[in-house]
Amino acid sequence: MKKIFALMILSIGILSAEEYKVSNAGEIKSVLKKIQPGDKVIMANGEWNDVSIVFDAGGTKEKPITLCAETKGKVILKGNSTLKIAGDYLIVDGLNFQGGFIEKGAVIEFRNGTKKESNHSRLTNTVIENYNHPDKTVDYKWVSLYGSHNRVDHCYFRNKAYQGCLLVVWLSDKPNYHLIDSNYFAYRPDLGNNGGEIIRVGTSDWSMYPSYTVVEKNYFEQCNGEREIISNKSFYNTYRYNTFVECQGALTLRHGNNCEVYGNYFLGNNVKGTGGVRIIGEGHKVYNNYFQDLEGEDAFSALSIMNGVPNSPLNRYYQVKNAVVAFNTFVNNRHNMEIGIGKNEELSLPPINCTIANNIVYSTKGKLVKFVDEPQNFKWEGNVFFGSELGISNPGGVEIKDPQMKKVDGLFRPQNLKVVQNNAVGNYEFVAEDIYGQKRNLLKTIGCAEVDTSKGIHLPMNKNNTGPFWLRND
Repeated sequence: MKKIFALMILSIGILSAEEYKVSNAGEIKSVLKKIQPGDKVIMANGEWNDVSIVFDAGGTKEKPITLCAETKGKVILKGNSTLKIAGDYLIVDGLNFQGGFIEKGAVIEFRNGTKKESNHSRLTNTVIENYNHPDKTVDYKWVSLYGSHNRVDHCYFRNKAYQGCLLVVWLSDKPNYHLIDSNYFAYRPDLGNNGGEIIRVGTSDWSMYPSYTVVEKNYFEQCNGEREIISNKSFYNTYRYNTFVECQGALTLRHGNNCEVYGNYFLGNNVKGTGGVRIIGEGHKVYNNYFQDLEGEDAFSALSIMNGVPNSPLNRYYQVKNAVVAFNTFVNNRHNMEIGIGKNEELSLPPINCTIANNIVYSTKGKLVKFVDEPQNFKWEGNVFFGSELGISNPGGVEIKDPQMKKVDGLFRPQNLKVVQNNAVGNYEFVAEDIYGQKRNLLKTIGCAEVDTSKGIHLPMNKNNTGPFWLRND
Protein backbone atom coordinates (compact mmCIF):
# COMPACT_ATOMS: atom_id res chain seq x y z
CA MET A 1 0.00 0.00 0.00
CA LYS A 2 2.84 2.39 0.84
CA LYS A 3 4.45 1.72 -2.57
CA ILE A 4 1.17 2.49 -4.39
CA PHE A 5 0.77 5.73 -2.43
CA ALA A 6 4.34 6.77 -3.24
CA LEU A 7 3.79 6.10 -6.94
CA MET A 8 0.60 8.18 -6.83
CA ILE A 9 2.48 11.10 -5.28
CA LEU A 10 5.23 10.77 -7.91
CA SER A 11 2.70 10.65 -10.73
CA ILE A 12 0.92 13.76 -9.43
CA GLY A 13 4.26 15.57 -9.31
CA ILE A 14 5.04 14.65 -12.92
CA LEU A 15 1.56 15.55 -14.20
CA SER A 16 1.63 18.92 -12.48
CA ALA A 17 4.51 20.19 -14.68
CA GLU A 18 3.23 22.49 -17.43
CA GLU A 19 4.65 23.32 -20.85
CA TYR A 20 4.01 26.75 -22.33
CA LYS A 21 4.75 27.45 -25.99
CA VAL A 22 5.54 31.09 -26.68
CA SER A 23 6.29 33.10 -29.82
CA ASN A 24 7.47 36.48 -28.49
CA ALA A 25 9.06 38.14 -25.46
CA GLY A 26 5.69 39.46 -24.25
CA GLU A 27 4.29 35.95 -24.02
CA ILE A 28 7.36 34.83 -22.07
CA LYS A 29 6.78 37.66 -19.58
CA SER A 30 3.13 36.69 -19.17
CA VAL A 31 3.89 33.01 -18.68
CA LEU A 32 6.52 33.74 -16.03
CA LYS A 33 3.86 35.35 -13.85
CA LYS A 34 2.23 31.96 -13.34
CA ILE A 35 5.17 29.59 -13.81
CA GLN A 36 5.80 26.89 -11.21
CA PRO A 37 8.83 24.72 -10.38
CA GLY A 38 9.21 21.97 -12.96
CA ASP A 39 7.46 23.91 -15.73
CA LYS A 40 8.95 24.50 -19.17
CA VAL A 41 8.73 27.51 -21.50
CA ILE A 42 9.18 26.50 -25.14
CA MET A 43 10.22 29.16 -27.65
CA ALA A 44 8.74 28.64 -31.11
CA ASN A 45 11.12 27.93 -33.97
CA GLY A 46 12.00 30.84 -36.23
CA GLU A 47 13.74 34.20 -36.09
CA TRP A 48 13.39 36.33 -32.97
CA ASN A 49 14.51 39.86 -33.82
CA ASP A 50 15.46 42.58 -31.33
CA VAL A 51 13.99 40.80 -28.32
CA SER A 52 14.97 41.45 -24.70
CA ILE A 53 14.14 38.29 -22.81
CA VAL A 54 14.11 38.34 -19.01
CA PHE A 55 13.93 34.79 -17.65
CA ASP A 56 13.09 35.70 -14.06
CA ALA A 57 11.72 32.76 -12.09
CA GLY A 58 12.35 30.40 -9.20
CA GLY A 59 12.75 26.67 -9.58
CA THR A 60 14.06 24.10 -7.13
CA LYS A 61 16.90 21.58 -7.23
CA GLU A 62 14.42 18.78 -7.90
CA LYS A 63 12.24 20.86 -10.23
CA PRO A 64 14.16 23.46 -12.21
CA ILE A 65 12.32 25.75 -14.62
CA THR A 66 13.44 25.50 -18.25
CA LEU A 67 13.45 27.99 -21.13
CA CYS A 68 14.23 26.09 -24.31
CA ALA A 69 13.96 26.04 -28.08
CA GLU A 70 11.14 24.11 -29.73
CA THR A 71 13.88 22.47 -31.77
CA LYS A 72 17.42 23.02 -30.50
CA GLY A 73 19.26 25.45 -32.76
CA LYS A 74 16.11 26.51 -34.64
CA VAL A 75 15.31 29.50 -32.42
CA ILE A 76 17.47 32.21 -34.03
CA LEU A 77 17.97 35.38 -31.99
CA LYS A 78 19.13 38.30 -34.12
CA GLY A 79 19.40 42.07 -34.17
CA ASN A 80 20.09 43.38 -30.67
CA SER A 81 18.50 40.45 -28.85
CA THR A 82 19.60 39.74 -25.27
CA LEU A 83 18.79 37.31 -22.48
CA LYS A 84 18.83 37.85 -18.71
CA ILE A 85 18.68 34.83 -16.40
CA ALA A 86 17.60 35.77 -12.87
CA GLY A 87 16.54 33.45 -10.08
CA ASP A 88 17.37 30.00 -8.77
CA TYR A 89 17.50 26.63 -10.55
CA LEU A 90 16.83 27.85 -14.07
CA ILE A 91 17.89 26.15 -17.33
CA VAL A 92 18.30 27.76 -20.76
CA ASP A 93 18.67 25.15 -23.50
CA GLY A 94 19.22 25.19 -27.25
CA LEU A 95 19.16 28.87 -28.28
CA ASN A 96 21.07 30.27 -31.27
CA PHE A 97 22.30 33.89 -31.28
CA GLN A 98 23.44 34.85 -34.77
CA GLY A 99 24.87 37.96 -36.39
CA GLY A 100 23.51 40.65 -34.07
CA PHE A 101 25.13 43.15 -31.73
CA ILE A 102 24.38 45.27 -28.67
CA GLU A 103 25.81 48.51 -27.34
CA LYS A 104 26.83 47.55 -23.78
CA GLY A 105 26.46 44.96 -21.03
CA ALA A 106 26.26 41.33 -22.14
CA VAL A 107 24.31 39.28 -24.66
CA ILE A 108 23.53 36.74 -21.94
CA GLU A 109 23.67 37.85 -18.31
CA PHE A 110 23.06 35.81 -15.16
CA ARG A 111 21.19 38.61 -13.43
CA ASN A 112 18.34 41.08 -13.95
CA GLY A 113 19.69 44.54 -13.24
CA THR A 114 21.92 44.88 -10.21
CA LYS A 115 19.65 43.42 -7.53
CA LYS A 116 18.60 39.94 -8.62
CA GLU A 117 21.31 37.47 -9.59
CA SER A 118 21.09 33.86 -10.68
CA ASN A 119 22.13 30.86 -8.58
CA HIS A 120 22.27 27.15 -9.39
CA SER A 121 21.31 27.92 -12.98
CA ARG A 122 22.52 26.65 -16.33
CA LEU A 123 23.13 27.79 -19.90
CA THR A 124 23.53 24.79 -22.19
CA ASN A 125 23.47 23.73 -25.86
CA THR A 126 23.52 27.36 -26.95
CA VAL A 127 25.38 29.22 -29.71
CA ILE A 128 26.60 32.81 -29.95
CA GLU A 129 28.22 33.43 -33.33
CA ASN A 130 29.36 36.61 -35.11
CA TYR A 131 27.53 38.81 -32.60
CA ASN A 132 29.81 41.71 -33.45
CA HIS A 133 29.38 45.45 -33.24
CA PRO A 134 30.44 47.25 -36.45
CA ASP A 135 32.68 49.47 -34.29
CA LYS A 136 35.39 47.10 -33.02
CA THR A 137 36.28 49.42 -30.14
CA VAL A 138 32.88 48.93 -28.46
CA ASP A 139 33.23 46.69 -25.40
CA TYR A 140 30.50 44.27 -24.37
CA LYS A 141 30.54 40.67 -23.26
CA TRP A 142 28.84 37.64 -24.68
CA VAL A 143 28.26 35.96 -21.30
CA SER A 144 28.43 37.56 -17.84
CA LEU A 145 28.25 35.20 -14.88
CA TYR A 146 26.97 36.58 -11.58
CA GLY A 147 25.62 34.85 -8.47
CA SER A 148 26.90 31.40 -7.51
CA HIS A 149 26.88 27.74 -8.54
CA ASN A 150 25.96 28.48 -12.15
CA ARG A 151 27.03 26.41 -15.13
CA VAL A 152 27.84 27.21 -18.77
CA ASP A 153 28.25 23.98 -20.73
CA HIS A 154 28.12 22.48 -24.20
CA CYS A 155 27.92 25.89 -25.87
CA TYR A 156 29.60 27.17 -29.04
CA PHE A 157 31.14 30.64 -29.10
CA ARG A 158 32.57 31.65 -32.47
CA ASN A 159 34.25 34.75 -33.92
CA LYS A 160 33.99 37.49 -31.33
CA ALA A 161 35.84 40.10 -33.38
CA TYR A 162 35.66 43.26 -31.28
CA GLN A 163 36.79 44.62 -27.92
CA GLY A 164 35.91 42.96 -24.61
CA CYS A 165 36.22 39.61 -22.92
CA LEU A 166 33.94 36.88 -24.25
CA LEU A 167 32.91 35.28 -20.93
CA VAL A 168 33.41 36.94 -17.54
CA VAL A 169 32.96 35.66 -14.00
CA TRP A 170 32.13 38.70 -11.86
CA LEU A 171 33.11 38.46 -8.21
CA SER A 172 31.56 39.62 -4.97
CA ASP A 173 32.48 39.09 -1.33
CA LYS A 174 31.13 35.52 -1.60
CA PRO A 175 32.72 32.71 -3.66
CA ASN A 176 31.16 31.82 -7.02
CA TYR A 177 31.59 28.06 -7.43
CA HIS A 178 30.74 28.33 -11.14
CA LEU A 179 31.41 25.55 -13.66
CA ILE A 180 32.41 26.31 -17.26
CA ASP A 181 32.72 23.03 -19.12
CA SER A 182 32.52 21.20 -22.42
CA ASN A 183 32.28 24.37 -24.53
CA TYR A 184 33.80 25.02 -27.95
CA PHE A 185 35.50 28.42 -28.23
CA ALA A 186 36.65 29.23 -31.74
CA TYR A 187 38.26 31.76 -34.05
CA ARG A 188 38.87 34.96 -32.15
CA PRO A 189 41.09 37.29 -34.23
CA ASP A 190 43.98 39.24 -32.75
CA LEU A 191 42.63 42.61 -31.56
CA GLY A 192 46.08 44.13 -31.28
CA ASN A 193 45.52 45.38 -27.73
CA ASN A 194 44.35 44.39 -24.25
CA GLY A 195 40.76 43.23 -23.65
CA GLY A 196 40.45 40.25 -25.94
CA GLU A 197 40.36 37.35 -23.47
CA ILE A 198 38.11 34.36 -24.02
CA ILE A 199 37.47 33.77 -20.29
CA ARG A 200 38.24 36.05 -17.37
CA VAL A 201 37.59 34.88 -13.82
CA GLY A 202 37.48 38.04 -11.70
CA THR A 203 38.82 41.56 -12.07
CA SER A 204 41.91 43.32 -10.73
CA ASP A 205 40.01 45.11 -7.97
CA TRP A 206 38.43 41.84 -6.75
CA SER A 207 41.49 39.67 -7.33
CA MET A 208 42.22 39.05 -3.64
CA TYR A 209 38.87 37.27 -3.21
CA PRO A 210 38.15 33.55 -3.71
CA SER A 211 36.05 32.36 -6.64
CA TYR A 212 36.42 28.54 -6.70
CA THR A 213 35.41 28.48 -10.36
CA VAL A 214 36.21 25.36 -12.39
CA VAL A 215 37.01 25.60 -16.11
CA GLU A 216 37.24 22.10 -17.56
CA LYS A 217 36.94 19.99 -20.71
CA ASN A 218 36.67 22.95 -23.08
CA TYR A 219 38.12 23.16 -26.59
CA PHE A 220 39.86 26.38 -27.64
CA GLU A 221 40.72 26.72 -31.33
CA GLN A 222 42.59 29.71 -32.79
CA CYS A 223 41.62 31.95 -29.89
CA ASN A 224 44.02 34.82 -30.61
CA GLY A 225 42.32 37.91 -29.20
CA GLU A 226 45.25 38.90 -26.98
CA ARG A 227 48.08 37.40 -24.94
CA GLU A 228 45.67 36.03 -22.30
CA ILE A 229 43.37 33.31 -23.61
CA ILE A 230 42.16 32.74 -20.07
CA SER A 231 42.84 35.44 -17.48
CA ASN A 232 42.69 34.34 -13.87
CA LYS A 233 42.01 37.24 -11.48
CA SER A 234 40.92 35.59 -8.24
CA PHE A 235 41.78 32.82 -5.76
CA TYR A 236 41.30 29.05 -5.72
CA ASN A 237 40.26 28.41 -9.31
CA THR A 238 40.87 25.19 -11.25
CA TYR A 239 41.72 24.89 -14.96
CA ARG A 240 41.78 21.26 -16.03
CA TYR A 241 41.35 18.86 -18.96
CA ASN A 242 41.07 21.66 -21.55
CA THR A 243 42.62 21.57 -25.02
CA PHE A 244 44.16 24.61 -26.74
CA VAL A 245 44.90 24.35 -30.47
CA GLU A 246 46.80 27.05 -32.39
CA CYS A 247 45.97 29.70 -29.79
CA GLN A 248 48.29 32.72 -29.92
CA GLY A 249 48.33 33.47 -26.23
CA ALA A 250 48.52 31.74 -22.86
CA LEU A 251 46.44 30.56 -19.95
CA THR A 252 47.49 33.36 -17.63
CA LEU A 253 47.38 33.36 -13.84
CA ARG A 254 47.29 37.15 -13.95
CA HIS A 255 46.08 38.07 -10.45
CA GLY A 256 45.11 36.08 -7.38
CA ASN A 257 46.75 33.09 -5.73
CA ASN A 258 46.48 29.36 -5.10
CA CYS A 259 45.09 28.18 -8.42
CA GLU A 260 45.64 24.81 -10.09
CA VAL A 261 46.30 24.15 -13.78
CA TYR A 262 46.43 20.46 -14.62
CA GLY A 263 45.56 17.89 -17.25
CA ASN A 264 45.52 20.37 -20.14
CA TYR A 265 46.81 19.96 -23.71
CA PHE A 266 48.52 22.90 -25.45
CA LEU A 267 49.02 22.11 -29.15
CA GLY A 268 50.65 24.84 -31.21
CA ASN A 269 51.08 23.04 -34.56
CA ASN A 270 54.14 25.29 -35.06
CA VAL A 271 51.97 28.41 -35.43
CA LYS A 272 53.74 31.65 -34.53
CA GLY A 273 52.94 33.05 -31.08
CA THR A 274 51.26 29.95 -29.67
CA GLY A 275 51.78 29.64 -25.93
CA GLY A 276 51.04 27.67 -22.78
CA VAL A 277 50.86 28.85 -19.15
CA ARG A 278 52.04 32.13 -17.59
CA ILE A 279 52.44 32.33 -13.81
CA ILE A 280 52.07 35.46 -11.64
CA GLY A 281 51.28 35.47 -7.91
CA GLU A 282 51.61 32.94 -5.10
CA GLY A 283 50.94 29.29 -4.42
CA HIS A 284 49.97 28.14 -7.91
CA LYS A 285 50.34 24.51 -9.03
CA VAL A 286 50.90 23.63 -12.71
CA TYR A 287 51.12 19.88 -13.26
CA ASN A 288 50.22 16.99 -15.56
CA ASN A 289 50.04 19.25 -18.62
CA TYR A 290 51.21 18.52 -22.18
CA PHE A 291 52.86 21.22 -24.33
CA GLN A 292 53.71 20.50 -27.97
CA ASP A 293 54.92 22.50 -31.01
CA LEU A 294 54.42 25.90 -29.40
CA GLU A 295 56.25 28.76 -31.14
CA GLY A 296 55.71 31.63 -28.68
CA GLU A 297 58.35 33.28 -26.52
CA ASP A 298 58.44 35.57 -23.48
CA ALA A 299 54.84 35.70 -22.15
CA PHE A 300 53.87 33.27 -24.93
CA SER A 301 56.39 30.58 -23.97
CA ALA A 302 55.20 27.08 -23.17
CA LEU A 303 55.80 28.00 -19.51
CA SER A 304 56.64 31.52 -18.39
CA ILE A 305 57.17 32.74 -14.84
CA MET A 306 57.14 36.52 -14.43
CA ASN A 307 59.04 38.99 -12.34
CA GLY A 308 57.06 41.07 -9.85
CA VAL A 309 56.68 44.67 -8.75
CA PRO A 310 57.66 45.72 -5.19
CA ASN A 311 54.52 46.63 -3.20
CA SER A 312 52.51 45.95 -6.31
CA PRO A 313 49.12 47.61 -6.70
CA LEU A 314 46.25 45.28 -7.59
CA ASN A 315 46.49 45.97 -11.30
CA ARG A 316 50.23 45.29 -11.71
CA TYR A 317 52.37 42.20 -11.08
CA TYR A 318 52.73 40.41 -7.77
CA GLN A 319 55.92 38.48 -7.18
CA VAL A 320 55.77 34.77 -7.94
CA LYS A 321 56.20 32.76 -4.76
CA ASN A 322 55.90 29.06 -3.90
CA ALA A 323 54.76 27.90 -7.33
CA VAL A 324 55.05 24.21 -8.20
CA VAL A 325 55.63 23.14 -11.82
CA ALA A 326 55.66 19.35 -11.83
CA PHE A 327 55.01 16.26 -13.96
CA ASN A 328 54.55 18.17 -17.22
CA THR A 329 55.71 17.09 -20.68
CA PHE A 330 57.20 19.62 -23.12
CA VAL A 331 57.89 18.49 -26.70
CA ASN A 332 59.31 20.48 -29.65
CA ASN A 333 58.51 23.93 -28.30
CA ARG A 334 60.53 26.95 -29.41
CA HIS A 335 60.73 28.30 -25.84
CA ASN A 336 59.93 25.76 -23.14
CA MET A 337 60.63 27.53 -19.83
CA GLU A 338 61.33 31.24 -19.48
CA ILE A 339 61.81 32.46 -15.93
CA GLY A 340 61.89 36.04 -14.70
CA ILE A 341 60.24 37.50 -17.80
CA GLY A 342 59.43 41.17 -17.87
CA LYS A 343 62.48 42.15 -15.87
CA ASN A 344 63.00 45.90 -15.80
CA GLU A 345 63.31 48.70 -13.24
CA GLU A 346 59.68 48.25 -12.18
CA LEU A 347 59.44 44.44 -12.42
CA SER A 348 62.50 43.90 -10.26
CA LEU A 349 61.44 40.98 -8.02
CA PRO A 350 62.47 37.56 -9.41
CA PRO A 351 60.43 34.44 -8.68
CA ILE A 352 61.21 32.93 -5.30
CA ASN A 353 60.82 29.61 -3.46
CA CYS A 354 59.40 27.70 -6.43
CA THR A 355 59.74 24.04 -7.42
CA ILE A 356 60.45 22.59 -10.87
CA ALA A 357 60.09 18.82 -10.54
CA ASN A 358 59.70 15.66 -12.60
CA ASN A 359 59.13 17.33 -15.94
CA ILE A 360 60.15 16.01 -19.36
CA VAL A 361 61.52 18.73 -21.64
CA TYR A 362 62.52 17.67 -25.14
CA SER A 363 63.24 20.00 -28.06
CA THR A 364 65.83 20.60 -30.74
CA LYS A 365 64.60 24.10 -31.58
CA GLY A 366 66.51 26.16 -29.05
CA LYS A 367 67.66 26.45 -25.46
CA LEU A 368 65.49 24.44 -23.10
CA VAL A 369 65.47 26.99 -20.26
CA LYS A 370 65.99 30.75 -20.22
CA PHE A 371 66.61 32.90 -17.18
CA VAL A 372 65.59 36.47 -17.95
CA ASP A 373 66.22 37.10 -14.27
CA GLU A 374 67.91 34.75 -11.83
CA PRO A 375 65.25 33.02 -9.68
CA GLN A 376 65.82 32.77 -5.94
CA ASN A 377 65.77 29.58 -3.89
CA PHE A 378 64.34 27.38 -6.65
CA LYS A 379 64.15 23.64 -6.06
CA TRP A 380 64.89 21.46 -9.09
CA GLU A 381 64.44 17.70 -8.85
CA GLY A 382 63.64 14.69 -10.99
CA ASN A 383 63.61 16.51 -14.34
CA VAL A 384 64.67 14.95 -17.65
CA PHE A 385 65.82 17.42 -20.32
CA PHE A 386 67.19 16.57 -23.77
CA GLY A 387 67.56 17.62 -27.39
CA SER A 388 69.25 20.98 -27.18
CA GLU A 389 71.42 23.18 -24.99
CA LEU A 390 70.08 23.43 -21.45
CA GLY A 391 70.50 27.20 -21.51
CA ILE A 392 71.47 27.62 -17.86
CA SER A 393 74.07 26.19 -15.56
CA ASN A 394 72.64 22.91 -14.36
CA PRO A 395 71.15 23.67 -10.93
CA GLY A 396 71.06 20.00 -10.03
CA GLY A 397 67.85 18.03 -10.30
CA VAL A 398 68.09 18.00 -14.10
CA GLU A 399 69.25 14.82 -15.86
CA ILE A 400 70.39 15.22 -19.47
CA LYS A 401 69.09 11.93 -20.85
CA ASP A 402 67.20 11.01 -24.01
CA PRO A 403 63.63 9.87 -23.24
CA GLN A 404 63.26 8.94 -26.94
CA MET A 405 60.00 10.71 -27.59
CA LYS A 406 57.85 9.04 -30.24
CA LYS A 407 54.42 10.07 -31.50
CA VAL A 408 51.75 7.53 -30.55
CA ASP A 409 48.11 8.27 -31.37
CA GLY A 410 48.96 11.89 -32.09
CA LEU A 411 50.95 12.62 -28.90
CA PHE A 412 54.62 12.14 -28.07
CA ARG A 413 55.41 9.57 -25.42
CA PRO A 414 58.77 8.44 -24.02
CA GLN A 415 60.06 5.12 -25.32
CA ASN A 416 63.18 4.97 -23.16
CA LEU A 417 61.27 3.90 -20.07
CA LYS A 418 64.32 3.30 -17.89
CA VAL A 419 64.85 7.07 -17.90
CA VAL A 420 61.36 8.04 -16.71
CA GLN A 421 59.34 5.11 -15.38
CA ASN A 422 59.07 5.08 -11.58
CA ASN A 423 61.90 7.62 -11.40
CA ALA A 424 60.08 10.68 -10.06
CA VAL A 425 61.71 12.35 -7.07
CA GLY A 426 59.69 13.58 -4.09
CA ASN A 427 56.20 12.79 -2.92
CA TYR A 428 53.80 15.39 -4.41
CA GLU A 429 50.69 13.80 -2.96
CA PHE A 430 48.42 16.20 -4.88
CA VAL A 431 49.59 14.50 -8.12
CA ALA A 432 47.42 11.45 -7.49
CA GLU A 433 46.51 10.91 -11.17
CA ASP A 434 48.15 11.53 -14.53
CA ILE A 435 46.92 13.67 -17.44
CA TYR A 436 44.60 10.86 -18.55
CA GLY A 437 42.95 10.54 -15.15
CA GLN A 438 44.74 7.30 -14.34
CA LYS A 439 45.96 6.64 -10.84
CA ARG A 440 49.63 7.42 -10.34
CA ASN A 441 51.78 4.58 -9.07
CA LEU A 442 53.42 4.82 -5.66
CA LEU A 443 56.65 5.34 -7.59
CA LYS A 444 55.52 7.92 -10.10
CA THR A 445 56.70 8.25 -13.70
CA ILE A 446 58.34 11.50 -14.80
CA GLY A 447 56.23 13.59 -17.17
CA CYS A 448 52.50 14.07 -17.58
CA ALA A 449 51.54 10.40 -17.98
CA GLU A 450 52.17 6.98 -16.57
CA VAL A 451 53.43 4.40 -19.04
CA ASP A 452 50.20 2.48 -19.52
CA THR A 453 47.62 4.85 -21.04
CA SER A 454 44.99 2.23 -21.90
CA LYS A 455 42.65 3.26 -19.09
CA GLY A 456 42.72 6.97 -19.79
CA ILE A 457 39.47 8.89 -19.43
CA HIS A 458 40.71 12.46 -20.02
CA LEU A 459 41.81 12.56 -23.65
CA PRO A 460 42.25 15.76 -25.69
CA MET A 461 39.02 17.60 -26.36
CA ASN A 462 37.93 18.39 -29.92
CA LYS A 463 35.08 19.99 -31.86
CA ASN A 464 33.09 16.76 -31.85
CA ASN A 465 33.03 16.17 -28.08
CA THR A 466 32.40 19.76 -27.03
CA GLY A 467 29.75 22.33 -27.89
CA PRO A 468 26.02 21.76 -28.50
CA PHE A 469 24.93 18.20 -29.09
CA TRP A 470 22.78 19.31 -32.03
CA LEU A 471 25.80 20.88 -33.79
CA ARG A 472 28.22 17.99 -33.65
CA ASN A 473 29.49 15.91 -36.53
CA ASP A 474 29.93 12.60 -34.71
